[in-house]
Amino acid sequence: MVEGKPTQLPLDLPLEPRFGREDFLPAPSNEAALAMVERWPDWPDRILTLIGPPGCGKSHLLSIFAERCAALCIDPDKLPALESLVAASPEGIAIDDIDRVEDETALFHLLNFAWEHRIYVLMSARRRPTAAEVSLPDLLSRLRRAPMVEIGVPDDDLMCAVLGKLFRDRQLLIEPPALAYVALRLERSLDAARAFVAALDREALAQRRPVTRALAAQVMEAFAVSSADRDE
Repeated sequence: MVEGKPTQLPLDLPLEPRFGREDFLPAPSNEAALAMVERWPDWPDRILTLIGPPGCGKSHLLSIFAERCAALCIDPDKLPALESLVAASPEGIAIDDIDRVEDETALFHLLNFAWEHRIYVLMSARRRPTAAEVSLPDLLSRLRRAPMVEIGVPDDDLMCAVLGKLFRDRQLLIEPPALAYVALRLERSLDAARAFVAALDREALAQRRPVTRALAAQVMEAFAVSSADRDE
């Protein structure tokens, strides 16, 4: 910070991520998954699973699916009773991050209910289901039966496009060298991109500086330390 220059206290006004179809950026890593979501209801099965690492766009694709078919979005930590599903009578169900589901019996009954009532289900998971992670054999069989579409880690071009969009959403001007610097060094995750742009926005406002490569490097160093602390 330049000596004698006042620091502005940044307001904590988080920008909510937008999960509409127009906000999704197609790339080689996600094109197969996007094509499958957009094919609905012409699916090979009524129950499908998106497989991919954290921050690769699974939640965004589930949101697109939910909007297309007015799907019921279900919290994996709070699976509804079958009576609630009967009352809701949804055409589709979206369940993000089924790796977090603890009540395997409830998930098994939900999937059977969906199959019997011809309800479309789109789920997401970090990995393909294995016996080491799914203890209920009937559920493991049901999950393995569902077609799976894998999403890869975002490549350099996608990261650069995502970062550019996030900066535009915040009405921030970023110099091309700064954008390239960040895209090459940031963790390959859309979640990391959102968090970093928010941090850079706050720092630029606090220091009353434009988003330059030097400021991006400064925030990148602090961001890397913070990420390492969270992982410990």
